[in-house]
Order: sequence, then structure tokens, then C-alpha cells
Amino acid sequence: MTQILFNGRVHTLDSQRPRASALAIDQGKILAVGDDEEIRSQYDGAAETLDLGGRPVIPGLTDAHIHLQQYAMGLQKVDCETGSKAECLRRVSQRARQTSPGEWVLGHGWNQNNWAEGFGSAQELDAAAPENPVYLTAKSLHAGWANQAALRLAGIQANSDDPPGGKIGRDASGNPDGILLEKAMELINSVLPAPSTATLASAIQDAQLDLAKMGLTGLHDFDRRDCFMALQSLHQNGDLKLRVNKGIPLDDLHHATAIGLRTGFGDDVLRIGQVKLFADGALGPHTAAMVQPFEDDPDNLGLLMLDAEQLLEYGREAVAGGLSLAVHAIGDRANHEVLDAFAQIRQEERKLRQGKAGLRESPPSGELDLRHRIEHVQLIHPDDVNRLAELGIVASMQPIHATSDMEMANRFWGERSALAYAWRTQLDHGAVLAFGSDAPVESPNPFWGLHAAITRRRADGSPGPDGWYASQRLSLESALQAYTYGAAYAAGMEDRLGKLAAGFLADLVVLDRDPFEVDANALRETQTVATMVGGAWLWMD
Repeated sequence: MTQILFNGRVHTLDSQRPRASALAIDQGKILAVGDDEEIRSQYDGAAETLDLGGRPVIPGLTDAHIHLQQYAMGLQKVDCETGSKAECLRRVSQRARQTSPGEWVLGHGWNQNNWAEGFGSAQELDAAAPENPVYLTAKSLHAGWANQAALRLAGIQANSDDPPGGKIGRDASGNPDGILLEKAMELINSVLPAPSTATLASAIQDAQLDLAKMGLTGLHDFDRRDCFMALQSLHQNGDLKLRVNKGIPLDDLHHATAIGLRTGFGDDVLRIGQVKLFADGALGPHTAAMVQPFEDDPDNLGLLMLDAEQLLEYGREAVAGGLSLAVHAIGDRANHEVLDAFAQIRQEERKLRQGKAGLRESPPSGELDLRHRIEHVQLIHPDDVNRLAELGIVASMQPIHATSDMEMANRFWGERSALAYAWRTQLDHGAVLAFGSDAPVESPNPFWGLHAAITRRRADGSPGPDGWYASQRLSLESALQAYTYGAAYAAGMEDRLGKLAAGFLADLVVLDRDPFEVDANALRETQTVATMVGGAWLWMD
């Protein structure tokens, strides 16, 4: 049955009609947008009506970079985002007392840069949980902290070699100290008990309601096979309520191309996204790949995991099979290498379109270039600022990273931070922005992200009224576009998602305050009153 929503303040984000008061919705799509009188007179006869009470409405928001499995399962882990290492250890000890001997104690969120003592040790975790293996992932998800029992289960010993792309932390005697960086984390991950598909599906089902209450109607997920299996199970049973663009890990590239899986395969609820690659590490653990060393570590250029030549080899296979790429790049060296690779990959795509490459079949005539992305773009070299726009690469960025990381960036990157988290620079050069959270690295609350994008300030107002590098601040509309149109564009769905217009999917959020009228500081406190996906109310207060 047709639904009419009226007496609202509808911000459509559609340039043809930016404001309205009423919507007509049927079969999951918007039939018409207009004022109360024209919509009710046209559709009121056999329609359900809902008086919005003058509340504001915006298009549904999409988190364009989330780790859904880790977020959902992380809700059950020890919260290690503490102001001191002692408090983190206290929480681990408390959980261990509630856990049977021999069972894993898992946690997430620590950041050694916020602790006076820096990194923790395996021995400290041994003391906190003497009868349990313990493994705590860092807030960045690029480092792990394990106790001796966990190290033993993973077979990590003094004579263990560092895995390619990773590093095992060691004490002065050369023994593992409990800290694992980048690919070394997989040594622990390989022995962790994996949740069943049913357990994971249940956790995701619970988490999606929390996400909907935050105003999210869509996600771009970058977790792995187990998450995809759980999502398929939920979708098959009609229990997947948020729209998910599902990334493919690099390890599965060959399998995906072998069976002919393409970006965009699926439906409007669950579809295949990009192949995810990692060019480097992260800022906090000093594994971001840098052109010049870290300010506090003059011999450290970070860790480059894939250079342009290696990325090109993977890119050739991906684009020949119709798969687009999403490449994690934090440091300026990593972003430079990725852009060099994309320049060559775009040439490969042109050859494919012209039917001259001899690599499988040419894409259909007239098909657009694949929607490649760089994830994070946290620091970019001045020579590279215009290249994402020139190459048609989506800048998939996370505004809340800037306010969370600004003190670390000042310490580790110094004056280079003028081009850190530089979304205004990318927008001004013409790149499409797609905003997300990288949850569970940060909160997935999009209004926290919008606040960060507009003010470049933390919740407490720091670093001051103008924010951190104020020239990178965005307008509210530009920031909202990155959570709506930009995310839809990155998923190849901009013809039906990202604004409230006739023929578009009926994904929308009703709010407790008008983001275009409140002070920017109040934006962070915005609450949703109701969330609709495909014409169905996913939740209503």
C-alpha cells in the first residue's frame, strides 16, 4: 500500500528540489516528492498516512567503510579504549575472573600513544589473566597485544621469523614481547576460535538495529568470508535489513575471477563491492609508508606492503574480471604508489574496452570505468593532491579519524599534517568523497562523523573554535553528500540511492533536530526518531 509522509522538513539532497514537506512511497520506492497539498491530493485516497510533526527528514546515511563482523562481535569484547594501561589491565582481569580457565579473553581499542608507559607486555597480561589466553586488538586494528598463553597457542617463539608484511615485537633478549604488528597479527587470528555462521549472523542481526538507530541504512563492509556467509544467511532468511556492499579480500581474488564474480553482482540489499588490498599499515604503530621518516623516529619510513608494480599485477587480474579495487593507504608514500598503480590500471581498462588486451572479455560497450577507491587517504604528498580526481578514484575517508588522530599526526607527521585527512582539498580538486567510520576503529555514529567533518573538533571543543587545520572543514551539505551520494556512487548505485527523489529507493531517516538549523556543536548530539529502508520502518522511537 502507498504510504504518505507529510508535515515534515524534508532535505532531499536533490538539486532539482532541495526542500519538500511530503513524500509518497510505494513498493520500496519514492513515487513523488512535494508539498503536503499536492502529495495528499494525488495519493491520499488509498494510502496510509503519517504525520511527521514537523520533524526533519534526510536520505538514509551509508557508512562507506566498516568492519561489520569485527564491530558486531566486538560488542562482546573487553573495551580497551582507556586513558591508562592500568585501567585496561583491570578490565582484562575482571573479564578473566568471569571466564572459564583456558577460554580466550578478547578485547579491542587500546592505543599505546594514550598511555604514559607506551606498549604493554605479555607478562602484564599474564598477571591480569593467569589462566586464560588473552588477545587485545589495537584501536587501529593494525597491532595486537597477546599474553604468553596466546603466543604459545600461535607457535610464536624466540626463533620465529617475522612474517612477510608483519613484525613480531621482541624484548631486549629477542623473546616475543606480546606486541604483533600488521601481518603478524594473523598468527594469532589463525588460532582464535571462529564463530559459527549462525552465531555471527545473530551478532550482526543485533548490531544492525543499533546501526539503524544511529541513522545508517547502508554499509560498505570489508570483513572476510565468514562475514559474507553470515550476511548471505541473513539475506536468504529476510533478516538483512541494511544494504550491504560487500568487499572481497585480496586472498580471494583468484577464486572470484575464476568463477566470474563481478563488482555489482547481487541485488539492492547485498551486492559485491571491491577487492580490498593493503598498501601499508597505520599512523599509530608507525607502519604507515612514508616519503620522509616519522618526526619522532628518524630511521623509520613505515611499512610498504605493496608497491605500484605489485598493485598493478593484482589490478590487471581484477579489472579483466570486472572487479574494482579498494586499496588501504595511510602514508604519503603508500598513496603515491597506489596512485601510480591506478594510472596504469586505468590504461589497462581502456585497452580492455577497445578489445586489444587479450585478457578475457572486453567490458560491455559503453561501460564506465570501474569505481576504484583509496581507503583513508590519510596523508597525501602535495604533488599527488589532484590525482584522485584526475584518475576518477573515490576518496573513501573517515572524518572522525582526523579528530581522533590529530595529536598523533602533529607529533609524528609535523607540518605535513596540513595535507592530512584533507577532504576539502580532495573535494575542491573534484574527487568524489565517500565517508565512513572504519568501525570498530571509531564509532559508526554518522553524526559524530558529520560533526568532525564540519568542525574538525573533538566533542570537548579541542583544539579550539576553528578546529584542526580549519581550511579542510566542509559544509554540512558537502559532508552529507559524502554519506549519501558519494557512498552510492562508490557502490555504483547513484541512480537509485543518495537522495530523496521520484524513482529512488525509499531509504530515509527522521531526526530529532534539523541539522541545517542547529549549531555545529549540537550536530554531534543528533538522534534519529525513525529509520526507513526500502519503504519499511526498520525502527521508530
